Amino acid sequence: MISDEKILVTGPAGQIAFPLCEALARDNEVWGIARFSDPSSRERVEAIGVTTRVSDLAAGDFADVPQDFSVVLHLAAHQGPDLNYDHALRVNAEGTGLLLAHCRRARAALVMSTHSVYRPHADVHHVFRETDPLGEVNSQHCPTYSMAKIGQESVARTCSRLFGLPVVIARMNASYGANGGLPAYHMDSVVAGRPVVTRWDPCLYSPIHEDDIIGQTGALLDAASVPALVVNWAGDEAVSVQEWCAYMGDLAGTGARVEVQQVPGTHKGSVADVTLRSSITGPCQVDWRTGVRRTFQRRHGGPSPVGAI
Repeated sequence: MISDEKILVTGPAGQIAFPLCEALARDNEVWGIARFSDPSSRERVEAIGVTTRVSDLAAGDFADVPQDFSVVLHLAAHQGPDLNYDHALRVNAEGTGLLLAHCRRARAALVMSTHSVYRPHADVHHVFRETDPLGEVNSQHCPTYSMAKIGQESVARTCSRLFGLPVVIARMNASYGANGGLPAYHMDSVVAGRPVVTRWDPCLYSPIHEDDIIGQTGALLDAASVPALVVNWAGDEAVSVQEWCAYMGDLAGTGARVEVQQVPGTHKGSVADVTLRSSITGPCQVDWRTGVRRTFQRRHGGPSPVGAI
């Protein structure tokens, strides 16, 4: 774990950022910036020992934000349901540049990207490598996301070279834990008896539990470089939605229903090559079944049935 650092985290109330802030705040001075449009989210972040400031990335509004951070974790992202590419690029791409310019004296910055930057592949079992082609993924819930994040990566790479700022760009796969993430939301549906809708059969991912994300952050920051390093941030195992939902159904004692609704032009699944990440962080410590059990226990109140464990 990181210790004795002054750390700036963007989007500290987010699904990945909140448990990471909670862990980092034990041994570091952690600051969190966001618009905090919901005051309760700011209160929740401050309750775990994080100093907060209201800031708008798109506006470059850092008047109340110091510049002497040793580490930057840029985890905030805009995901909108419309086709406003101008706004999506302003927040995700331009906002990243403004942030890194403000924090150019940091020893390292981690910029969170996504597997949605990869061009979809016809083979459901394709393993995406960092050198694979990029492109539009035709996301239904956020149609601007993949292109805006590709823009973000380009800006982060430029800032690294302009400012001599060591940067690591981490392409997140399916993160999850008690605070949320795709497998956790599927779990909520399973427990509630609702069907889980996915895009293919099998629909494969490389899920990574929040405990591994927390444990690997320091090593990834240490690997930040000029020019920027791009790395897949994902778990070590390829697991299908169908497989993890069946296991969740066993834990809940409800069974699980998975329905397939194909979306033309998007990913059929998303399996990551983690060779580079493993060389930096070592192997994950939480296998997917253990991670699902931990998530079930913390998210749905109580121990899992012994027979299912």
